[in-house]
Amino acid sequence: MSEYKTIFQTISATAEAVVEDNGYYGNYGGSFIPEILVPAFAEIKEHFEAIKQDEAFWKEYCSLLADYSGRPTPLTYADRLTDYFGRAKIYIKREDLNHTGAHKLNNALGQAMLAKKMGKTRVIAETGAGQHGVATATAAAKLGLSATIYMGREDMERQYSNVFWMKRLGAEVIAVDYGSRTLKDAINEALRDWVSSFETTHYVLGTASGAHPFPAIVSYFQAVIGIEAKEQILRAEGRLPSRVYACVGGGSNALGVFQAFYPHDDVELVGVEAGGQGKGSGRHAARIAYGEGRAGVAQGFKTLFLQNNDGQMNDTYSLAAGLDYVGVSPILADLSERGRVRFTAATDTEVVEALEIIMKTEGLIPALESTHAFAGAFNDITESSGSDIFIINMSGRGDKDIFNVAEGLNDDEWKAFIRRKARQFEDGAR
Repeated sequence: MSEYKTIFQTISATAEAVVEDNGYYGNYGGSFIPEILVPAFAEIKEHFEAIKQDEAFWKEYCSLLADYSGRPTPLTYADRLTDYFGRAKIYIKREDLNHTGAHKLNNALGQAMLAKKMGKTRVIAETGAGQHGVATATAAAKLGLSATIYMGREDMERQYSNVFWMKRLGAEVIAVDYGSRTLKDAINEALRDWVSSFETTHYVLGTASGAHPFPAIVSYFQAVIGIEAKEQILRAEGRLPSRVYACVGGGSNALGVFQAFYPHDDVELVGVEAGGQGKGSGRHAARIAYGEGRAGVAQGFKTLFLQNNDGQMNDTYSLAAGLDYVGVSPILADLSERGRVRFTAATDTEVVEALEIIMKTEGLIPALESTHAFAGAFNDITESSGSDIFIINMSGRGDKDIFNVAEGLNDDEWKAFIRRKARQFEDGAR
C-alpha cells in the first residue's frame, strides 16, 4: 500500500504539470458544452479536485488496483523479439494483464468511484473495441452501480465477444445505428443520454478527449502505467529507454505511458495511429501522421479532426475498432505541435504481419489496437542499434479480436469451424 501511495503522489505531480486551469492544452481542448450540462461539469470539476486530496479515496482506489485489478503490471523483456530484429532491446509494458485485459480498468474504476462520491447511482459509457465497455460494466458491478453502454453497430459486429461479456456483467448495451456506426456515433449517443440523466448518472468517458475536465481525469487515472514502466526500466537496465511506443485512438493508453517521461527530452515518445488502407486511401484514422487532421470543435472540445472542406466529420476506418475515431486527445494534439510526441501510422497489412511475428516469437497475443504500437516500432527498428531500448505499451490482449484476426489471416480452418457452428445452429432451430 505504501508503494501505491507514493505512486499516486507522483501521479498528482505528473498530471498537474500538463493540466491548464482553463482546460486548454496550447491551441486545443476547452469546453464547448450545452448550457444544460454546465452544472454537471461544474460538479465533476469540484469532486475531481476534492478526491485528489482525499486519503480515504486513494486508499480504496489503490487497494482495488492492487488486489482486484492486479497492479503493478509487469514490464517484460522480449528477448526473442529482440533477437529476431537484432537491433534495439525491446521491453513490453503488460497492460493486457490487468483484470478485464486492458488498461481501461485503471480509468473505469477511478471514475466509478468518483461517481459514487457524487452520489450517482448509474454510469453510462461509450466503447469502440469494447474493452472500455467491459471495464465500465465490471467497475459498475463491483461498486454497485447500474450501467448503460453505447456502441456503434459496426463495432458490435467486430467485437461481439465483448458485447456478450458486458451484458453478462449486468450492463445494458445499446446499439447505435446511424452515421459510420462506430465510436464517434457512440459518443454522440452517450452525450444525448447524459443531457437528460446527469442528476443520477455519471458519464465514464473512456478516452482522454471530450470537454474539460475529461482529458485531465482520464490521463490522471492512466498515469500509473508510465510511472510503473519508468521505475521498472530503471530497475532492469539502470537507465531510461530511448523510445516509448503506444497506439493512439483517442489517446488514453498513450498518455498513460507517456506522462512519466515528459521531463526526459532524450526519451522519444511515439504515437502510432491507424493507417488502415494507407495514406490517400480515405480509409484510415491517421489524423496527425498523415497530416490530414484539421482543427475543429466537436463533441465538446477543440482538437484535430478528420473533416471535409465544409467542416463535416469524415468517416474513418481501421481494422482495430478502438482506434477508429475521428479526433484525437487535445493533449496529444498539443504535444505533437510542440514536437514532444512524434506521430506515425501503421497500415492494416503491417499490423497483421506484426501480430504474426509477436505471437511466434514471444507467445503473446496483443489486441489489434496494441499491435499498431508494435508495428510502428518494427517499422523504425532498422534505424536503431543494440544500445537502444524500446518500451512498447501493450494496452490490451487480443482474445477479443479472434474473428477479425482469423479473417485477416485468411485462416481456412477457422472458416470451416464457423461454417460447422452455423450449420449446428441452423439444424437446432429447425
